[in-house]
Amino acid sequence: MATGLGATIASCAPARWIDGAALAPTSADPFDGLKPLDLAPSNLTKITICTRPFRPAGPRLELERINGKPVLHNYGHGGSGWSLAWGYAEATRELATAYRPANIAIVGAGAIGLTTAIALAETGAKVTIFAREMPMESSSARATGVWSPSSRIAFGSTVDPGFAAQWEALTRHSHARHLTYVGRAGNPVEYTPRYYVRSGGSEPPLADTPESSDDFLHLGRRTRDLEPAWTERENHPFPTEEGVRGGLVMTFNIAEYSRQLVEDLLALGGRIESAEIGSLDELAALPGDMVVNCTGFEAKKLVSDDSLIGVRGQIAWMAPQTDRLYGIYHRNVTALSRRDGLLIQETGGNDYFGLGELNTEPDQGEFLAALAKVAPLFDWGS
Repeated sequence: MATGLGATIASCAPARWIDGAALAPTSADPFDGLKPLDLAPSNLTKITICTRPFRPAGPRLELERINGKPVLHNYGHGGSGWSLAWGYAEATRELATAYRPANIAIVGAGAIGLTTAIALAETGAKVTIFAREMPMESSSARATGVWSPSSRIAFGSTVDPGFAAQWEALTRHSHARHLTYVGRAGNPVEYTPRYYVRSGGSEPPLADTPESSDDFLHLGRRTRDLEPAWTERENHPFPTEEGVRGGLVMTFNIAEYSRQLVEDLLALGGRIESAEIGSLDELAALPGDMVVNCTGFEAKKLVSDDSLIGVRGQIAWMAPQTDRLYGIYHRNVTALSRRDGLLIQETGGNDYFGLGELNTEPDQGEFLAALAKVAPLFDWGS
């Protein structure tokens, strides 16, 4: 599978260099003329929690038969769901086409479910999504929304030997498909500036690394060529003497992207129905020749996958500030202005932050502590 996708993707990656020299920019520097983010606590509109579906062996992409019906599993993408959605959607399509299903039931309407449904509908099959939560109610709607295909993807000691190569092929394929949404009305996907603002000292992580723990797999270097390179930014407004690096990052405006994906699915004749699937028997009893399970962390209970580990992620949302679309990372906190909201997120300083935590209650103290770390960066606007 990875070989075929890798060959397909090799011709899809956009060229950024000619004879070793960078292409000259064709427009004004997007980092010029920044306005300060308004991080007044009164701008807070909501705090949301999502449970990322981390699977130590990596995402599950596998076919089994339940009560005689073929069921394809596509879940467990950790913090990489939006980034990898299209790669795994089309890999699912490759597995499904061997059975030539005419009617397919998808369970789950998050990023994985929507993209998988579209990829399968493109074969001409009749596709119906069955979901307890509609797209903007799903965990995917509460994601950070940035290109992060290696985020909590697996433990290095647990994956199969060919996992890294397969991940790279799927990542490249997914990136190419995301690019087809850049420039569409509503800007479902766009490139926006991001800054890493260094601090004077090392920020201690909020979660300890367990003794004799597995190491999270980090594969970003394998696909670094896909994204614009970051550089040191000498001209910046941030009050730091430690230096600033900046670059453009693919950003998913999840509200608009979800709406666009639903529209694309409906245009292909697909449907979404409200349903709650609570057992394997109910899963297999869904109408159609094949079922595709895209339930994320809910698969832990639905198909008894005890390897799934929830990773708590909290985002504090402020009112959108669409005249200043950029983000910063400072002292382990992300402040990101997207078209659908300004996000404040404590990342904790390592991948163990939130691992195994299933508490879904908003933590006002976490928000205020994160805000206190990054708000002083914008004093230049007062």
